[in-house]
Amino acid sequence: MGFRFFLFLFLASLPAFLAQEFENAIIKVDGATTVAETDANFICATLDWWPHDKCNYNHCPWGYSSVINMELSHPLLAKAIEAFKHLRIRIGGSLQDQVLYDIGPLRSPCHPFRKMNDGLFGFSKGCLRMSRWDELNRLFSQTGVILTFGLNALYGRHQIRKGTWGGVWDSSNTQNFIKYTISKGYQIDSWEFGNELSGSGVGASVNAEQYGKDLINLKAIINKMYNNSNVKPLLVAPGGFYEQDWYAKLLQVSGSSTVNVVTHHIYNLGAGVDPNLVSKILNPHYLSRVEETFKSLDKTLQTWGPWASAWVGESGGAYNSGGQLVSNTFVNSFWYLDQLGMASKYHTKVYCRQTLIGGNYGLLNTTTLVPNPDYYSALLWHRLMGKGVLAVDSTASPFLRSYAHCSKGKVSALSILFFFFFFF
Repeated sequence: MGFRFFLFLFLASLPAFLAQEFENAIIKVDGATTVAETDANFICATLDWWPHDKCNYNHCPWGYSSVINMELSHPLLAKAIEAFKHLRIRIGGSLQDQVLYDIGPLRSPCHPFRKMNDGLFGFSKGCLRMSRWDELNRLFSQTGVILTFGLNALYGRHQIRKGTWGGVWDSSNTQNFIKYTISKGYQIDSWEFGNELSGSGVGASVNAEQYGKDLINLKAIINKMYNNSNVKPLLVAPGGFYEQDWYAKLLQVSGSSTVNVVTHHIYNLGAGVDPNLVSKILNPHYLSRVEETFKSLDKTLQTWGPWASAWVGESGGAYNSGGQLVSNTFVNSFWYLDQLGMASKYHTKVYCRQTLIGGNYGLLNTTTLVPNPDYYSALLWHRLMGKGVLAVDSTASPFLRSYAHCSKGKVSALSILFFFFFFF
């Protein structure tokens, strides 16, 4: 069988590379069978809700990159999306569960997000006006976007105690929003329910039993509202950090085939302000720790939800806007590409990068929309690495990472990703 090889070499320092003592290594790729399979549109990027005054330690990296205020007509934006042919985009983020959709009667006024000391994440509820939704969908339609939209899962609930929310989800605002979306003919690939409300939550949490019941309700709404549609959107949940017991309970309560996709978030590098980000990124032993999360989620789905697929719904490496002068630089690709390869091995169908634009971790520069290094890493992966994931056996040290996929769109072809870690 003839193979085509694509070789990526990431060298942190050429002098350091030349000074190394080399050992022979054997890398074997089993091209006969696949060990996992990704979605054809595995690469995904997010758009967030943060307003321009979301700041961290006197640094405000979001600018006008939000779903509600970014310049949709910027020529570089359309070109950056179109380069992927069909880029999967997920709209969601921390403020997702405070978004009101300006259609039909509402429980509270529909105002822009504004700072509020006692508000969730320090902000008030915000508003998505239907005129803005129309503008977004024009861009998505023109550029071939495959869209996942994160719904407000706290609407109608009340805070029981700090960080814990109870009560039944009020679906009225979501139903009006979905009805409007259908009436306009907007194509939604998947509706995601909630953002980081799982387990102990981030800012807010909802218990798994109630969450599961609400998912049953949302599934019935989607089935009814898309009854006459040829294509029915997937139901995605919970968009939070993986906790085994909570995820297992959610799948048991919601039942067979309710949730089509189980999403989890990963920020395994820690806080964006950590001065040790670069050393973590260049340490393969540190990066390998997250492998246990992929293994555990895969096992949970096999046991409690074999009907559902796994997605990484959001991953930015370092949380709280990413690392300034790190997350948007070349060195970040060591973390990013390694995690794309690792996620693929554990049956992850889609991997959503935080963000397309916004924060320090955007694939595009927040101000100029010029692509950052990780944009090209994402584009190369999208164009070269196919759905079939192949087993790789290596005698090399952990400082050489290697991942192999069937080549995209090629028969009897193979794409291999290699990259080296160097300390200097």
